[in-house]
Amino acid sequence: MQAILEYFRIDTARELWWLIFGLAAQSMFFMRFLVQWVSSERARASVMPRAFWWFSLLGGLMLLVYGFAQREPIIIIGQAVGIVIYLRNLWFIYVVRL
Repeated sequence: MQAILEYFRIDTARELWWLIFGLAAQSMFFMRFLVQWVSSERARASVMPRAFWWFSLLGGLMLLVYGFAQREPIIIIGQAVGIVIYLRNLWFIYVVRL
């Protein structure tokens, strides 16, 4: 474990917490692919379930927080743009289609 922390230059409990948060955020974001894949396999067609957009939004928001905490402009820009798209698609699902 110590070798892993040294490799990633984790020296404080705060840095370790942010590493764990970042891994959780990336895991949340990954879930969107898993949900979409399983849904498409079950339907035997390409489908985009609502859960895909919720995992996208939640994972994107978590990654955006991580990006700000780590001062990573590439993550901030990428996730900020993505969040707009995820919100727009959820708006179409819940408001426009009513």
